[in-house]
Amino acid sequence: MSFQKWHSLLLATAATVLAVSLMLFPQQSLEASLRGLSIWWDVVFPSLLPFFIISELLIAFGVVSFIGAYMEPLMRPLFRVPGTGGFVWAMGLASGYPAGAKLTTRLWEDGRISTIEAERLVSFTNSSNPLFIFGAIAIGFFHDPALGIVLAAAHYGGNIIVGLIMRFHGTQTEQSTKKKSFPSLAKAFHLLHEERIKDERPIGKKLGDAVQSSVQTLLMIGGFIILFSVLNEVLSLLRFTEIFAAFIHVLLAMIGLSSDFGIPIVSGLFEMTLGSQLVSLTDTPLKQQAIVTSFLLAFAGLSAQAQAASLLAPTAIRFLPFFVARIMQGFFAACIAAVTFDWLYQPKSAHVFTGADPLYMIEHSVHQFFAVAPFITLITLIVFIFLRHRRLIHQRVDG
Repeated sequence: MSFQKWHSLLLATAATVLAVSLMLFPQQSLEASLRGLSIWWDVVFPSLLPFFIISELLIAFGVVSFIGAYMEPLMRPLFRVPGTGGFVWAMGLASGYPAGAKLTTRLWEDGRISTIEAERLVSFTNSSNPLFIFGAIAIGFFHDPALGIVLAAAHYGGNIIVGLIMRFHGTQTEQSTKKKSFPSLAKAFHLLHEERIKDERPIGKKLGDAVQSSVQTLLMIGGFIILFSVLNEVLSLLRFTEIFAAFIHVLLAMIGLSSDFGIPIVSGLFEMTLGSQLVSLTDTPLKQQAIVTSFLLAFAGLSAQAQAASLLAPTAIRFLPFFVARIMQGFFAACIAAVTFDWLYQPKSAHVFTGADPLYMIEHSVHQFFAVAPFITLITLIVFIFLRHRRLIHQRVDG
């Protein structure tokens, strides 16, 4: 039998096993689905939505071209990507997975970057956002905002190292690019103006399209989060997680980490949020927990990678370089956490949390955000349904 036939058999078998498992464990599957929905509703949707909408508007109004003109002398020598990659990097850092993949595909579709440049760019512009690292992980799971500094330094430090390494990706097939100097303000503004004129949609249409495009992407992300939450639960019920954890125990023993991380790591390889939560519940030294959590956040889990893969699929941008970059960043982030933990981490006892304390302000802001996040999601979905219904009516009238 050919490889393609074996591939078809494997996929069909996996889908069948998952379907049968849902019927055998309906209650557990429902609970896992609700956990995934809660993560999407309370955290992912309200935290990503503003950045998705703003990024669409910045592209439509030509601001990306303006920023790209000034970022070219920085991004080209360091990462061998156009200056517009600086915009993707900043938005990916601020908003989190999979914003980098979404914006990279948008620039590729607009012809602003080549395929090789897109593969380099997407490899280091996808990361967890600060709200997730400090809010959901450091405060929500570990109840220690000071730990967020270690996790953030390891995460974004690993991101930069991956970007510097991936600059060598595809150098043999790429034509040499002449280095550009900083443009004048008039020239950069001219690029902004030309870009805005090129997009002939009225402002109201641009805003409506930005909202609909962003919500549709977030609905897809929510589907992946729920799917992998259920898949993780099913694998645990079928004892596959314990089998995989046995192999992880051997690797952990070789590098001097506790074997208690076996199941959390296996779970985190599928869904980083669940894996990070399980790590926080282990009875292990905090430094080891920070190392393992840094690895899981950087690897991002197959759930976040599947989200990126679905965005890259309609393009010529390959997923394999992105996957390899996630593995590299996982190990880099873990090493950075191990080296910098004793220096960066300041225990709770060393802090007196007052209104002027930065860590107190971060914790207070996070709690305020989580209090209003469900309402943001609900209101936005209502607006999306209204805009979608209005567009369908116009299409029927025009038709």
